[in-house]
Amino acid sequence: MEELQEFSEKEESHFDLKAEIYKYLAHWKWLVFGCALGLFVAYLYNRYTIPEYATEASMMMLGDDENSVVGAMPSGGASILAFGENSLENQIVTLQSKRLVEGVIDQLNLNIAYFLEGKVITVEAYENSPINIDFLSLQELVHRSTLNFTVVPQSNESFLLVQEEKEFSENYKFGQVINYGGLEFIISSRKEIKNSVPVNVKIWPIDEVARRYIEKMTVAPEGRAKDILSLSIVGEVPEKSQDFLNTLMIHFNADGVADKRQVAESTTEFIQNRLQLITEELDSVEGGIADFKRENRLMDVGSTASQYMSRATTAEQGIFELETQLMILEGVKQTLSSADPYQLLPEGVGIEGGGLGGSIGSYNQLVQQRQAYLQSGTEKNPVVETIDQQLSSLRKNLLSNIEQTESSINIRLRELNQLEEKAEGQFSTFPGLEKGIRSIERQQQIKEELYLFLLQRREESAISFAATSPVAKVIDPAFTLDEPIDPKPWLILTGGGVVGFLIPLLVIFGINFLDTKVHHKGDLQPLIKNIPFLGEIPKIGKEDFEVIKLNDRSSLAESFRILRTNLAYLVQSRNKEKAEVIFVTSTIKGEGKTFVSFNLARTLASTGKKILLIGGDVRNPRLHKFVEGTLETKGLSDFLYDREIRAEDIIKSVNQDNIPVDVVFSGSIPPNPAELLMNDRMETFITSQKANYDFIIVDTAPTMIVTDTLLISPLADTTIYVVRAGYTEKKLLEFPKDLKQQGKLNGVAIVLNDVDYSKFSYGAKYGYSYGYGYGYAADEDKKGFFNFIKKPFNRN
Repeated sequence: MEELQEFSEKEESHFDLKAEIYKYLAHWKWLVFGCALGLFVAYLYNRYTIPEYATEASMMMLGDDENSVVGAMPSGGASILAFGENSLENQIVTLQSKRLVEGVIDQLNLNIAYFLEGKVITVEAYENSPINIDFLSLQELVHRSTLNFTVVPQSNESFLLVQEEKEFSENYKFGQVINYGGLEFIISSRKEIKNSVPVNVKIWPIDEVARRYIEKMTVAPEGRAKDILSLSIVGEVPEKSQDFLNTLMIHFNADGVADKRQVAESTTEFIQNRLQLITEELDSVEGGIADFKRENRLMDVGSTASQYMSRATTAEQGIFELETQLMILEGVKQTLSSADPYQLLPEGVGIEGGGLGGSIGSYNQLVQQRQAYLQSGTEKNPVVETIDQQLSSLRKNLLSNIEQTESSINIRLRELNQLEEKAEGQFSTFPGLEKGIRSIERQQQIKEELYLFLLQRREESAISFAATSPVAKVIDPAFTLDEPIDPKPWLILTGGGVVGFLIPLLVIFGINFLDTKVHHKGDLQPLIKNIPFLGEIPKIGKEDFEVIKLNDRSSLAESFRILRTNLAYLVQSRNKEKAEVIFVTSTIKGEGKTFVSFNLARTLASTGKKILLIGGDVRNPRLHKFVEGTLETKGLSDFLYDREIRAEDIIKSVNQDNIPVDVVFSGSIPPNPAELLMNDRMETFITSQKANYDFIIVDTAPTMIVTDTLLISPLADTTIYVVRAGYTEKKLLEFPKDLKQQGKLNGVAIVLNDVDYSKFSYGAKYGYSYGYGYGYAADEDKKGFFNFIKKPFNRN
C-alpha cells in the first residue's frame, strides 16, 4: 500500500488557463456593468468637455541679401546693414520672448476674458460676448490687476454687477463709469440683449497671461533649408488663437525692422559727426593755402614743379590711402573710448585689414542683443552680464587690433615717405616753397576725399533706413485644424470602456490574489505530488439532498461512485478475507469528514458490501445528524469505558432507502477521550469486527486540533484525508504532508469536498453535468458549451 502512495515529483506547470478565465466569467455581470459605466462616463466627458483646437501658422526668415535695398548697390553699401544673421534659434527665442508676447496680449486685450454661463459648462465668448469692458485707469495698473466678477444684464440699458466672494451686488447702467477693485472702467453693450445670460468677466495680470501663452505655444523649424518656422498653439477658442499668432508675426517683423533701423540711425549719426569735423578741418587747410600764397606771392607752383614730382606720384598716392585709413581708425578708436561703452559702431566705412569689419559686426550684434534683453529685464540679468563680459572682451580686442593696424600703417608710411624723399632729392635746387605748398595741398586733398566718401555713406545709410524690409515673410497665416486635439471622442470612449472593464477585473483579480483558500484540484498540487488523490465532491445546492439514495443519478452520487472506484484500485492488493479499515479525517473542524464518511458508507453498501460505520470523533459527535439517534445513544465511548458492554450492544443496523449500513454512534462525550482511545478495547473492537464486514469506516477527529486520530491511526489500512474547497487554508496543506512524511498516518489519500464547479473551467463543469447527469439531465446538458454560455443570460 505504501508503494502505491509514493509518487515521484515532477516539475510541471499546473496553470489552467481555462480555469482562470472562468474565474472572471463567473462575475460577467460586474464586468459588463463596469464597461457600460466606463462608456457612460466617457460619453459625459465628451459631451461636456470643451474641445481644444490646434492653430498653426508658418513664416520664412529672410536674409540681409534678400531684404536689403542697399545690398544691391555696386559700391557695397550692404555692409552698413550687415549686422550679422541671427541664427534660427535666436529667432525662435525672440518669438517666445516675454516682451513680444506681452505686446501682443496688450494689443488684443487677451488678459480680459468673457465667459457665458450655461446649464452645465461655461464657455468663453471672445468676439461673441454681449458686453465689452474699457478701462479708464492707467494701463500699468490694469496690467497688474486680477479681477473676477459677473455681469447680469437686466435690460438693454442696465445690468447687475455681482462678486460672490466679496458679497458685492449693485446695479449700473451701460456706459456708466464704475470704480471697482481700484480700477475705473466702463461696461458697454455690443449688441441688443434679448435674454439675461450672466457673463463672467475675468481679468488676469498681463505677465501671467503671457506666461500661459508661451507655455502653450510651439515654434519649430521646418524645410530642408531650416529657414522656415512653424508656429502652433492649442486653445479652446480658434479665433482667439488665430488672432494671437497673426499679431505675433506682425510684432516680430516690426521688431526686426526696428533693430535694422537702429543700426542705420547709429551709422548716420557717426557719419554726420565725422562730416562736421572734416568740414572744419578742410576749411582750415584751404585757409592755410590762401595765406601761404598771399605771404609768398605765388599763383601756380604746381605747373612749375610737375616735372620733379612725377616720380613721387606713386608714393604720394600710397601715403594718401594710408593716412585715410589712419584717420578712420582714429575715429573708431575715439568711439570705442567714449563715455558710453555700449554704442553701436559704424560699419562699412572703408576699414581694411586685421579682420576689423567682422569684429565690428559681432560687436554691434552683441550690443543689439543687450538692448533687447534690457527691454524686459535689468542689467543684473545673468544673460546681460554675460553679454557685457563679451562686449568688454571684444572691445579690448578691437582696440588692440586698431593699434596693431595703426602700427602696421605707420611702418608703411615711413617706407613711402622715404621713397618720396628720395624722389624729391632730385630737385634739391627747387625752392623750399614748393615743398611747403605740396604738403598743404596734400592735406587738402585727403580732407576732400574723406569728405566725399562720408557724404556717399550718409546717403546710403539714409536710403537703408527708409527702405528697410521685413525680416520674415508670412507663408501661411494662422489657421485652425477642423478636428479637435482634445478630447478625441472615439479614443475617450475606447479608453472609458477599457478602464471600466479593467476596474472590476482588477478587483476580481485582487480578491482572487488575496484568496488563501483551496478551491480546486490545482490548489492541491503541492500535496498530491506524494499523496494519491481519490476524487472531488461537488458543492450541494440548497435544493439538493446531503445523503445519496438508491439508484441516485445526481452529481453527488456520481462523485461518490468515482470515489468508490478509485478507492477500490487503492486497496485491491490487500488481503480481501478481512475488512478494509478506513479512517476519514481532516485538518480542522467543518471540512465535511462526517458527510464523506456517511455517504461513502452508503455508496459501498449499495454494491452489496457489508459496511460498519463508526463515529470515532467522541469529542464532537456528528453522525447522529445523518442517522436517527441522539447523543445519549450508547456508542463507542461507552464501549471503551465500560467493559461490561459488548460490541453487539453498540452496533445499530440502519436501513435508509433500502441501503443497509451498520452504525456505531460516538456515544456519550467523555471527559478523557484521549485516554479512552489509548486502551486496548479500541483495537479489540475493530479486530473483532474485521471478519464480519467488508469495510469498516471510522469517522475520526480532526488531526490538527486533537491527537485522537493519531493515537488510533495504526489501526487504519487507509486514511481518507478530507479537504474542503472554499474553507481550508492553503497553508494547512503542509500539515497532512508532514503527517505522511513522518509516517503518522497509514495509506493517506486526499478527497476534495464541496467543489463549486460554476467558478471554474467549462471542462470541469461540463464533465460533471454530462457524466453525472447522463440520461437524467440530457436535455439540459447535451447543448454543451453553447448552453453554458447562454445560461447566465437566459435567467428570468
